[in-house]
Amino acid sequence: MRRPLVPLTGLVLVSSLTACGLTPTAENKAVSNARDTARRMSNVLIGARSLWRARDIGRRASEMKDAEVLKVSGTSRRDGDGVRLIIRVEGRATDAMNADEVVARPCFEFRVSDRVEWDTTPPKVDCPPNPPLTFGPWPKDPELPSVARLRKAVPGVPKGGRADEAKVRRAVEALRLDPAIITEYLTQGDTVGVSLTVKPYLDGALDCVLVRVAPGRTDVFVPSTIQRMPGEGGCSAGNAISPMPPPH
Repeated sequence: MRRPLVPLTGLVLVSSLTACGLTPTAENKAVSNARDTARRMSNVLIGARSLWRARDIGRRASEMKDAEVLKVSGTSRRDGDGVRLIIRVEGRATDAMNADEVVARPCFEFRVSDRVEWDTTPPKVDCPPNPPLTFGPWPKDPELPSVARLRKAVPGVPKGGRADEAKVRRAVEALRLDPAIITEYLTQGDTVGVSLTVKPYLDGALDCVLVRVAPGRTDVFVPSTIQRMPGEGGCSAGNAISPMPPPH
């Protein structure tokens, strides 16, 4: 007895469905590309150690290409579980069938903390319904006067003379500096030292310029970065008078 023939069309259909199941769609590729972008974004935020406030981390994330920050929670990367952000990340892929570009915009939950491991891929989450958050520009640091400007403004003292702190003060005050600049004066013997210091909003090192007014010579200089770290004393008026040796 002969067996009934199985229609070949049925076999082709099953084979076709199986192939489709194994081949990622352009939409899936776009989401996968967005996930890769999210991982790289996470590395940027984790690696930016000077960013520790939640608002600053959110502001930095909002500057990244193909990213929209929808939610920020927590206060600091150093407190508790750190800072959490939900970011909509754009991913793109090309449809192999018609060469159309497909765009996906999934959301991912980022965690920024000193305890988060490098190259961690944020999990995909539902997008909140609110529009992207806005953070405004970064706070502007007060601008210190240039070395050339200070050198020109501060009165020199001839050899055999004596630096006058009151005259030096008046010369510096005449520059009408930003009130946020911390000014320190010190007189030792016949020499006057001046320190003008600013704590940058993000940088760990202080910004400062030092002036040493001595008989026959006036020096204006910026200490090394190591000496300008908090607690190192490089931005003191004492260091203007007796400069530390350069770090090795």
